[in-house]
Amino acid sequence: MMKILVIEDDSDTANYIVKGLTQQGHVVDRAPDGRDGLFLAAGEKYDVLIVDRMLPGLDGLAIVKTIRGAGVKTPILFLTAVDGIDDRVEGLEAGGDDYLVKPFAFAELAARVNALCVGELQMDLLRRIVRRGDQVIELQPREFRLLEYLMRHAGQLVTRTMLLEHVWDFHFDPQTTVVETHVSRLRSKLDQKQDDRSLIETVRGAGYRLREAPSLG
Repeated sequence: MMKILVIEDDSDTANYIVKGLTQQGHVVDRAPDGRDGLFLAAGEKYDVLIVDRMLPGLDGLAIVKTIRGAGVKTPILFLTAVDGIDDRVEGLEAGGDDYLVKPFAFAELAARVNALCVGELQMDLLRRIVRRGDQVIELQPREFRLLEYLMRHAGQLVTRTMLLEHVWDFHFDPQTTVVETHVSRLRSKLDQKQDDRSLIETVRGAGYRLREAPSLG
């Protein structure tokens, strides 16, 4: 359970988010404009902030810049109707941690807010933190994306072609060892200081599979 603040002026969108998150067991507050949102974000302790970019009173960028300047480190998910690269970069540089473009499915928002868990492996998508048990695992951005895809398909065979398309955005085979190299690096980081067999299984001639639970032996 998390305490979440939703700063959103559109009542239909806000109610959609609040209802979904509440049904998942979270405690959710809602602010209908920028000034109320800033007051709550700066004065209350939250686990996640969901902030619309365009708000009456004070826009989302100004809210985030202000609370970041005050030392508030709460993870922030921006919502926006604008899908330009410059807008996304501006939001992230202001202090946002992730970006979701309207219209969106609630399942996608929930996936950004909630951590992915596979056995003792946990991935916090907003904070960009990966843990295996009590151990924090430092990953490069591409390694993080690779692991996220494997975790979303835990227990399933993931082919090299699938990884090239979904992790590298290649819709052709570049005839390189980029997949094998990154899987090898990721595997070594995940298995460091562990006595169990590797979490990432190589299926000879087919691809890879993330074990849903570590196997002993």
